[in-house]
Amino acid sequence: MIYQEKKEKSRDKNKIQRAKPSGEKKEKPPKKEKYFEGVIAKFSQSKIMVIGDFISDVYVYGKPFRLSREAPVVVIRHEWENIVPGGAGNAAHNLASLGCKVYAVGILGNDEVGNSTLNQLKKKGVNGDGLLLSHIVNTISKTRIMAGDDHTSKQQVIRIDKVNQEPIPARLQEKIYAQFKRLANEVDAIVVSDYGYGVVSNRIISLLQALAKEKMVVVDSRYQLMRFRGVTAVTPNESEAEKAIRMRLFEDHGVERAAHLLMEKLKLQAVLITRGNRGMTLLEKPAKIFHLPISGHDDITDVTGAGDTVATVFTLALAAGAGFYDAAFLANCAAGVVVMKSGTAVLTREELWEAVKKHYE
Repeated sequence: MIYQEKKEKSRDKNKIQRAKPSGEKKEKPPKKEKYFEGVIAKFSQSKIMVIGDFISDVYVYGKPFRLSREAPVVVIRHEWENIVPGGAGNAAHNLASLGCKVYAVGILGNDEVGNSTLNQLKKKGVNGDGLLLSHIVNTISKTRIMAGDDHTSKQQVIRIDKVNQEPIPARLQEKIYAQFKRLANEVDAIVVSDYGYGVVSNRIISLLQALAKEKMVVVDSRYQLMRFRGVTAVTPNESEAEKAIRMRLFEDHGVERAAHLLMEKLKLQAVLITRGNRGMTLLEKPAKIFHLPISGHDDITDVTGAGDTVATVFTLALAAGAGFYDAAFLANCAAGVVVMKSGTAVLTREELWEAVKKHYE
């Protein structure tokens, strides 16, 4: 059910009263298929920057065939492997797949996985002029070992992360900042994909705060959400919201409280909290709360990268002229598509439109 909060007309102007729709039947979004079709059609006219931590997601597929003689573990026979853009790379990949002009700002190591990731992004049409390729740092990678028998879905057995032990050198940080500053005026909106690996520095945060006065800046930050005061919106998951406000979230009322605290402390226009199989919660100024139920099936295949998809579609819809609720609705539909795919996945405009139409069937 979708809930909306409205200010009570009383002497206590700060009191919030939840107005529930009558009846027990779940509400559907307003019937405006043509409107959403128009918003999606405008995606190709938008220019979006993605700045943040570009990661290589490596998938190694194999078939278990015996127990090891060395240890009580299963031996997996290697079959094939695949490298796909992850982190900020997944955000950029999603945007490119949806047809908009994408500018990437960040850093990759000049190594096999880094070059593969950069080449894939460029093939998809991403402008990689702001993406540094350096011998000094390694590409951050997440290698997932996927095992399963023939004619079965491969399951993740273990994940191995490769990260840089030292911070990004100052001279590389300076180059990243220079590219960011140079390209910022070229775009309509900015997605910040901050996984905590050091690309989003203090100077970049300061510039983002200044830019948010004239264009949309949407932040998806894993560890330093509370530092993005003054941006347009943030898109944390429940766990990230809990850490940011240092409070456990229980049911809808706890998530609502978290959204209000984030909006108040960070001076935001909107907060979109993703909640897994419970959908999303949107808080929009001045005090409008919406609970969006999960789109599609709740029998989720893989949540890898779903947060990137939400942030990018939310931002792209805003850039295309949608309001916060409509942008959240589209982001929810997009998430419902990618979680049904295995691995780090993207979606097309056609898939998004099909997901939207299912809400009116």
